[in-house]
Amino acid sequence: MVIKASSAAQIEALVGDLGSASAARREAAIARLTIIGARAVGRLGTLLDSDAGSVARLAALRTLEAIGDPHALHPALGAIDRPEADVASAGISVARAFLRGPQSEIVVDRLTAIALDPARIERVRLSALQALADLKHSTIAPLLDALRNDPNDAVRRAAARSAAAKRDETFDPAAVVRRAADEELPDDPTGLQRAVALAGERVGLSQLLRVIERIREREPSEEPGRRIEWTSARGAAHVALARRNSRIAVYDLRESIESASSPLPVEFLAALSTIGDTSCLEGLASAYAQSLRSGRSRRDWWHQHLAAVFHSIVKRERVTRRHAIVKKMQKRWPEALAELLHKA
Repeated sequence: MVIKASSAAQIEALVGDLGSASAARREAAIARLTIIGARAVGRLGTLLDSDAGSVARLAALRTLEAIGDPHALHPALGAIDRPEADVASAGISVARAFLRGPQSEIVVDRLTAIALDPARIERVRLSALQALADLKHSTIAPLLDALRNDPNDAVRRAAARSAAAKRDETFDPAAVVRRAADEELPDDPTGLQRAVALAGERVGLSQLLRVIERIREREPSEEPGRRIEWTSARGAAHVALARRNSRIAVYDLRESIESASSPLPVEFLAALSTIGDTSCLEGLASAYAQSLRSGRSRRDWWHQHLAAVFHSIVKRERVTRRHAIVKKMQKRWPEALAELLHKA
């Protein structure tokens, strides 16, 4: 893929920020590189092949996982052999997305070897075993059987739990989410919401993002009662991303709050409280102002939660009254802002 000089310079600068001592700067770089997508994969792979520190490597691997490009597999497999357990585990998380597809045999063989290797760090072996748990029972059964007498207690117990879960498996939430992301949405939004909540880290960040985008496209065509069910499922996906500290879908949270003509499911506010940034404050102030105009009681849950989320972002981002965003909100929603800042 040919990358224009201007794009290359932007990617280079953002990749440099992945090693920043500032967590906010790293998060911003991860989010922007994720949006750039496949064009950034090569440069991220180069970083992983360099002598970069663990902080930059972890950020690069998180970005590759969010992008979900097939070319991310090779650098991820290289990272698995790093001596740092957190970096190796992050490499496994990236490789996990390729357990199905053209490169599945390579990934399965590599992760199986890691899970079986008693010389590997315990945490890394457990990460490999957890990733392989995504596979069908018939595929993973020989591995689980081989680990029944493993000398490592934690690995042995994890294998036993996985074997028990596979035997009793009637509902695979991760499979439901993956199908929703890669194939088509199910007909049951409530079932999808449950699957998203249960899937945990067994699905990729990019798959959760695709679920959000697919639901967002579907919502307008649904009847009001059904639409709120789909919106709740979208909110559950936002919570799943927030729990993994991913901001790749903050734009949807921000736009949803800005355009909300009525209260959104509480999941949206929960996600915003965790990962919302200064760009979300205007939408929250707008929704709060609309709540005031609608005559809602200040004890109303929507009203109170909007204020609480606004407060959490202001505190986390260290926003003061002199901040440009505060001055902008002052002009548009003076009454609402006065209340929000007083509560903050």
